[in-house]
Amino acid sequence: MDTIEEKLDYNFKSQSLLINALTHSSYANENRGRSCESNERLEFLGDSVLGLVVADALYRRFPEMPEGRMTRMRAQLVCEESLHRVASELGLGEYMRLGRGEEHTGGRNRTSILADAVEAIIAAMYLDGGMEVARSFITKHILSTLDGTYISFGDSKTELQELVQRKSGSQLSYELLSESGPDHDKTFTSQVLLNGNAIGSGSGRTKKEAEQAAARAALRELRAR
Repeated sequence: MDTIEEKLDYNFKSQSLLINALTHSSYANENRGRSCESNERLEFLGDSVLGLVVADALYRRFPEMPEGRMTRMRAQLVCEESLHRVASELGLGEYMRLGRGEEHTGGRNRTSILADAVEAIIAAMYLDGGMEVARSFITKHILSTLDGTYISFGDSKTELQELVQRKSGSQLSYELLSESGPDHDKTFTSQVLLNGNAIGSGSGRTKKEAEQAAARAALRELRAR
């Protein structure tokens, strides 16, 4: 646990909370006789803590921003793609406790599992150290994107199309690269091509979400040039 605590920049007083946050339901189901609890309750609490901290930050940072825009910004900051990015940066998949089935079907890289684990860790930090500990983590790993180019609002596919149309003869197309996971929890990965050349890829729970994620990645790439 020392390694993951170092990555989280927080030492838990109650190690059991951290272990619980990293325990997927598939592992808990296979170890019921050991009083093993999944991270689903923590995920529920973490979702609320995350939403409150993000809403509070937006309200204070942007006093002139209308409610509708703040709602869209909050949704982008707390979405599955955003949380999966955080999990990937922390290498969270390496520390997850998964059942044998999830282990064999790529659960350590599954977007939904990793995103849910981030929410569970936020809750564990909140319960172990209080709101300011959770707020510090959220500020560092999620709200920091407010100062960069990560966030894109509205319909990214339309935004990308409008950007590309400024160059005559340029054409966009989307391609499904892969789909994984069971029918009730699939992850789709798509890429967007500009004149046949890949300029961005992304994943989501539906093909539409994957294409929007790919479009956001392409927008970041084109604006960085």
